[in-house]
Amino acid sequence: MPRTRSQSAPEILPEPRIDDIVPAAALPLGEVELIGAHLGPFSFGQSAVLPAVLVDGHPAHVSMSRPTRLALRVPEGASTGLIEVRNPAGASNAAPLRVAHQLSEGLHPVTSPAVSRSGMIYATISGPRGKQTPVSIVRVSPDGRGTPFVTGILNATGLAFNPDGDLFVTSRAEGNVYRVDASGESNVYAEGMGVATGAAFDAEGNLFVGDRSGTIFKIDPQRRIFVHATLEPSVAAYHLAADAAGTLFVTAPSLSSNDAIWAIDSHGETRAWFRGLGRPQGLALSKDGDVYLAACLHGHPGLVRVTPDGEASLVLAGHNLIGVAFSPLGTTILATHDAVYDVDLGVEGLNLF
Repeated sequence: MPRTRSQSAPEILPEPRIDDIVPAAALPLGEVELIGAHLGPFSFGQSAVLPAVLVDGHPAHVSMSRPTRLALRVPEGASTGLIEVRNPAGASNAAPLRVAHQLSEGLHPVTSPAVSRSGMIYATISGPRGKQTPVSIVRVSPDGRGTPFVTGILNATGLAFNPDGDLFVTSRAEGNVYRVDASGESNVYAEGMGVATGAAFDAEGNLFVGDRSGTIFKIDPQRRIFVHATLEPSVAAYHLAADAAGTLFVTAPSLSSNDAIWAIDSHGETRAWFRGLGRPQGLALSKDGDVYLAACLHGHPGLVRVTPDGEASLVLAGHNLIGVAFSPLGTTILATHDAVYDVDLGVEGLNLF
C-alpha cells in the first residue's frame, strides 16, 4: 500500500532566488520589492506560510508574496546590508540594499535641506505657521552631531547658499528673506515675498523665491526684486532648483496625483517639463542633468529620478519624504517631516559655483 505524505509535512520547494531589488535603496520602514523565483508562500498542512526575509540580519515584514515577486517593509533598525529570503528549502542568494542612516531627529523641515561646501547640513525647525520655535535652523555635521545655529526667524522655510557661501532662509509667515552669517546671526535681505517658501540661487547669483500663492520672485545681486514667473498656487509650498543654463525647476504640490515639474527659463517662460507625480516636493539636480525629488510615482512614495528624456523611476522607497540635497562628500541628504538622513546612492550633485 503506497505511503501518504503527512498533512503536517511542509511542501518541498526549490530554494528562493533574488534577481533584483526595486528600488535598491530605502528609508527605514520604506517598502521595496524583490524580483526573482520561488518567492511565494509555501504550504504547511492546510495553511500557506510566507517566506521569512532578513534585512541586515533584521526580520522584515512581508506585505506581498508571489512566486516571482515579494514586497517587504525595511525594518526600522536595519542598516545598509544584505537581503536574504528563507523558506523550508533553504536560503536565497544575498542581495545588497542601501538603507538611509538617520543623522538627526526632532526637526521640522518643510522643504529640502541645504549643504555647505564643507558638508555641513542645515535644516529647519519650522513649526506651525505663526508660532515661534526656540531654534529656527539646526546645523548637522556629517557624523550626525546637531547644534542650534539660528534663532528668531518665524517659520523658517526655504534654505539656499549663494556663490559666496552665505546661507539664505525664507520665512513663510513674514514673507521675508534673511541672510545668515557664519556665526548664525541673521539680517533681513528682502521683504514682501508673500508666503515665501522655496529658495534657490542660479550661477549668476540671482536668488529665486517662491511665494506659494502664485509668484516666483527674482532678486538680483543688487537686491532688485522682479516678478520672474507666475504659477498656480500650491497647497503646501514651492520648491526650487536651478541648472547651469539658468533654467529654474519648480514643484508645487496640489491635491492632484498628476502634478508637474515646471521649467522656467531665464526669460520667465514656463512649461510643464514632466507630469505624472503625486505631491512633488523638494528637489535637487545631479551633475548628469537628472532631477531628483521627493514625490509619489505610480502610488509609490520616495525619492524619484527624472532624466532629461522624461524617464521617471523610484530610486529610494520611503514615506514622509520632504526634500533632498547632494553633499560634496558624495552622499545624498534626505529630509523627512522630522529628521534628516544620509545615504550613498552614487550620485554627484550639480555644482553651480
